[in-house]
Amino acid sequence: MHRLDLVTLPVTTERLTLRLFTADDVDDMYAYQRLESVARYLYRPPHTRERCAEVIEKFSAPTGWSEDGDALLLALTRADEPGVIGDVVLKLADAHARQAEIGWTLHPAYEGRGYAAEAARALAALAFDELGAHRIFARLDVENIGSMKLCERLGMRREAHLVENDLDGERWGSEYIYAALAHDLKR
Repeated sequence: MHRLDLVTLPVTTERLTLRLFTADDVDDMYAYQRLESVARYLYRPPHTRERCAEVIEKFSAPTGWSEDGDALLLALTRADEPGVIGDVVLKLADAHARQAEIGWTLHPAYEGRGYAAEAARALAALAFDELGAHRIFARLDVENIGSMKLCERLGMRREAHLVENDLDGERWGSEYIYAALAHDLKR
């Protein structure tokens, strides 16, 4: 497969830069990762500041892209304003079959402006064009209407509806699986 340290970073779009996190980004990440409304669709509790620092330390340098579980986490920044407004992640789910899971998290203050779609489109292009992915997929809570619409805008198709497949504390969550091959995506 490929090495993440050979991937062209940062990735720039018309309005955004996708780059590796640095230690200086902890407070920006914590600003959205601490929110209940953000954690709700991630099937985990909100992150503490310390957890944000751990995540950033783990993903601040590129690693390999050859084993199941290898991942690339990128900070999402606006070209016209400093600070991290969210993140995107690409996780190698099946190295042999070249399947990668894609995900995005955005600070609620920046929702509804097309940033997540712009970032996801750029990350999908990186997955297919530079990392050799055959297929990308997204797992999302069926109540996460924004992400569902985003997947459909990107040209991903809904392939599965998993009913009550995850337990988040006391709440059973159901998920949709959306997926795409390179030729499916609207670039």
